[in-house]
Amino acid sequence: MQNIHPISISNSYTQGNAAQPAHLTDIALLDAYSRAVVRAVEKVSPSVVNIEVQHVAQRGRQPQRSNGGSGSGFIFTPDGFILTNSHVVHGASKIDVVLADGRKFDAQLVGDDPHTDLAVVRIHPVHDASAPELTAVQFGDSQAIRVGQLAIALGSPYGFQATVTTGVVSALGRSLRSRSGRLIDNVIQTDAALNPGNSGGPLVTSQGEVIGVNTAIILPAQGICFAIASNTARHIAALLIKNGLIRRSFIGVGGQNVPIPRKVVRFHHLDAETGVRVITVENGSPAHRAKLLNGDIIISFNGQSIRGIDDLHKLLTEDWIGKEATMTVLRWTDKVDVKITPTEAPAVVD
Repeated sequence: MQNIHPISISNSYTQGNAAQPAHLTDIALLDAYSRAVVRAVEKVSPSVVNIEVQHVAQRGRQPQRSNGGSGSGFIFTPDGFILTNSHVVHGASKIDVVLADGRKFDAQLVGDDPHTDLAVVRIHPVHDASAPELTAVQFGDSQAIRVGQLAIALGSPYGFQATVTTGVVSALGRSLRSRSGRLIDNVIQTDAALNPGNSGGPLVTSQGEVIGVNTAIILPAQGICFAIASNTARHIAALLIKNGLIRRSFIGVGGQNVPIPRKVVRFHHLDAETGVRVITVENGSPAHRAKLLNGDIIISFNGQSIRGIDDLHKLLTEDWIGKEATMTVLRWTDKVDVKITPTEAPAVVD
C-alpha cells in the first residue's frame, strides 16, 4: 500500500519570504480600511457644520421663545451656501451656523423644500485675510454607487460636533415618506449609524465625495438609516438658490428605479434599460385619474425618456401644471400611452 503523507497547510504561511502570517494579512486589510476612512474624513470634515435654530411660539398675544434645536449641514459652494434638511430649519426664526474651526455666523434661509426634506441656508463670512476660506465639498454621482460599498456619515449628533460613523450602502432606490406626507424617492439606505442631530450632514464615499444628505432613522431599529441621493440634492439646491422655493407639478405616485428585461427593451425598441416602477398611487391624484396602476413602469413623459426617479423629478416642473401630457408605461409586457394632467404640488403647512 502506498503511503500518503498529509500536506501541512500552515507551511505555506510560515515558510519562505513570500508568504505572510494570516494575522498580518488581517492587520494590513484593517489598515487599508482605516486609511480610506481617515482620508475621506480629512477631506470632508472642514465643510461640515453644526446648525442651531430657534423657533418663536405664539401663546395668546405674546410671542414666546421656545426651546431651540440643532442639526448638521455642509458647505457646497465657496461663497457660503450650505445644504441641510428642511426639517432642521423649516419655520425657524433664527439660524446660526458653527463651522468646523469654531467660527459662528448668523445664517439666512435661502429656501427649503419639505417634499424632499432639503434646504439651503447661507452665511456671509467677514472677509479677513487671516481667516481660512470656506471649503466646499465635492459631490459624487449617486447613480454610480453600488450596494455594499463603504459609506461614511459625518455630523453633529446631540451637539457632538465632527462625529464620524461608518458602514455600507445597504440598499438603493428606497422610498421614504417625508414630514410633509409625500414620498421621497430614490433614497439611499445605509447602516452608518445616525442619531438626532446628524440630520443634514453628508454621506460620503471612501474618496470623500458626497453621495447623500443624511435625513432619517427608523426607530427602534438599529442600522436602518437613510440619505437623500446627491443627484436629487444638487438639483433641488440649484432651484432653491435660483428661486427660493420649489414650485413643481404633481402626479401622485411613489416610484422606484428598476431594470427593464432586455427582451422587452428589444421588442419595444426602448431608449433605456431602466424605468420607474409605480409602487403607490394616491387617491384623487392625476395618476389616479389617469388610471395608472401599481406595477406600471414609467418609461417616458411627453416623449422624454425616463431612466429613473431623477429624470421624472426634473421633468415635473411648474411648466406642466394644468397641462395635459402623454406618459408612456410598460404594463406587464405591453407599452401603453396614458393622458395625464399634472397639478401643482400642495404647499406644506407648519
